[in-house]
Amino acid sequence: MSIGETLAEERQRAGLSVTQVSLQTRIRETVIRGMEADDFSACGGNFYARGHIRSIGRVIGIDPEPLVAEFDATHGGAPQPVSAVSAFEPEQPVAFRERRAPNWSAAMALALALVIIYGVFQVIGQSGGGERRTAQQVAGTPAPATSSPAPTPPEKRGPVAVAPRTKVEVRVVAERTTWLNVRGDDGRTLFSGMIREGDEKDFTDKKKVRLVIGVGGSVNLTVNGKDIGSPGKGRGVQRLSFDRDDPEPA
Repeated sequence: MSIGETLAEERQRAGLSVTQVSLQTRIRETVIRGMEADDFSACGGNFYARGHIRSIGRVIGIDPEPLVAEFDATHGGAPQPVSAVSAFEPEQPVAFRERRAPNWSAAMALALALVIIYGVFQVIGQSGGGERRTAQQVAGTPAPATSSPAPTPPEKRGPVAVAPRTKVEVRVVAERTTWLNVRGDDGRTLFSGMIREGDEKDFTDKKKVRLVIGVGGSVNLTVNGKDIGSPGKGRGVQRLSFDRDDPEPA
């Protein structure tokens, strides 16, 4: 759902007409109708368009900042410096542990140590049996000739190969009403609009999925089959991205 469609739907949900919104915001009706049709040319520039989005959002009873963030994302980004920037939290990427290559030298050393320990116990056990047989022979009871099998080293097994993923899969479950924007690796919009408590949405892309979440902690995410919880709880707008290797195993 686009910015204009969201403004129109939430205005109607609030039971307000364009004229009523115009009277409360002092924005001309023609400008409001243009914005609801995603035409911001009559606003007089991006700076005024952001201000109009905030004014209309407050009158119809929604948080306007996610819509402003979407406007910036589709119109070249916010200008620097901007006083409203302090109202946003910086991007909160999900922290994943650094990938490390397996330490094969340590693994081989450990396996060799286990083989040596096993062989020592075998030798000690065989020596004890020889003493008992000698005692029996001294007492006059011949011991049967037996041969002990040589210790067999434990079988070494290589790592199990895991087939690489061919796509990114992200599931979003809304914990409460918020605004959500989802894009693929090529910038294509997969979803943009409001999601309400209990809504579930699935997104896939060959390489990467990018999300902008209006309120931190408002959604629960499952990435490539693994539940990673609700990122950014208690914080502002969240900007996240996931590829085929995320999340890394702990």
